[in-house]
Amino acid sequence: MKLSTLLQNRRSNNIKETSPFESTGDVTGKSPVSTFWLVLHASFCVISLALGFRLSRIFFLFLFSTSSTNFYTVPFGSGEISVPLRVHSTVTVTPNAKIENPVKKEAVTGGSRVVVGRHGIRIRSWPHPDQDEVMKAHRMIERVQMEQKALFGVKSPRTVIAVTPTYVRTFQKLHLIGVMHSLMLVPYDLVWIVVEAGGVTNETASIVANSGLRTIHIGFNHRIPISWDARHKLEARMRLHALRIVRKEKLDGIVMFADDSNMHSMELFDEIQSVKWIGAVSVGILVQSDTDESSSSLKEKASPMPVQGPACNATRHLVGLHTYDSSKYAKRSAFYIGDRAPVLPRKLEWSGFVLNSRLLWKDHEDKPDWIKDINALNGANEDVDSPLSLLKDTSVLEPLGSCGRQVLLWWLRVEARTDSKFPP
Repeated sequence: MKLSTLLQNRRSNNIKETSPFESTGDVTGKSPVSTFWLVLHASFCVISLALGFRLSRIFFLFLFSTSSTNFYTVPFGSGEISVPLRVHSTVTVTPNAKIENPVKKEAVTGGSRVVVGRHGIRIRSWPHPDQDEVMKAHRMIERVQMEQKALFGVKSPRTVIAVTPTYVRTFQKLHLIGVMHSLMLVPYDLVWIVVEAGGVTNETASIVANSGLRTIHIGFNHRIPISWDARHKLEARMRLHALRIVRKEKLDGIVMFADDSNMHSMELFDEIQSVKWIGAVSVGILVQSDTDESSSSLKEKASPMPVQGPACNATRHLVGLHTYDSSKYAKRSAFYIGDRAPVLPRKLEWSGFVLNSRLLWKDHEDKPDWIKDINALNGANEDVDSPLSLLKDTSVLEPLGSCGRQVLLWWLRVEARTDSKFPP
């Protein structure tokens, strides 16, 4: 009886007792104690995060720095930098006063220092203070290029024989010097044959003499005509005259036709070394635009650059020669020198062909039978458009420049007119 009464009293006491953390109907939020501890915990987290990031930067510099000069030169948090600032002032300074330039002083002592991010950046003086180191670097690069050319370049290069027809005109020096400088950069032995219409003149001789190349300057006793059709025929005869000089002198090498209206890539002279007998390269035709074009024609979409040269199939075999579409220039192409219309090439250009000079020799044991005798071609009574006139079979033509896919030569014929303006 006493035991049961004691158990009932304990059960009633447990029911009446409430926990101090238990919310009652009178309290609607958390207790002030719990809110205080939550705010205090968040404050310590923010403070430890800030201090930890600051200390981590200092420890990173001490642990991973390779030199004492990589440390900051200014205290953390300051907005100052260690380079001198240029301040514009209205104070007048006498010209005789000697003022030390802080920028020059920093350059002498090894350069200034700027603090950006975690590391200091050294600003070195330019040009490099040690000229011997600069020359040493240039010699190393030159040596590497020589070794690469010896390993991957042409093993036994042949002489380049460049043929250039020219005549005295307003812009002759401008065009001829451009071709001359290209030939001066050729890394092979070179012979420059300059054929001048109207005979040898002092103007052309003075230009050719400054090249320092081995030159053959010969005259052609015909003056340059004023019509483009007659001019193309005369230039073909001038080139045939140069080829006869190659035959007479028995010059051994690769014959190329470097007109003074051409622009050459240096890769062209490396590419022609691989030709066996006669080869063809792609020529980009740069047609100057007409200054009197209407506004509607200017709004037309620019067409890709016209190209003429060898055409190959998927197996990289020659299937023919492709030319550009000249029909759109039919009504505005130049016929005389004074025409304002654009100048267009006539059929295939000679500059797109190279040939072995031994094809021109009279007696050569390895001379193929598909080549014609050059003395049989006069050029005056027959139309000699290109070196293809020397061939009996055009299938022997060797495509160069990735089978004609690379344009290594550009053609731009700009002539002096009565209303010439330079630059246009």
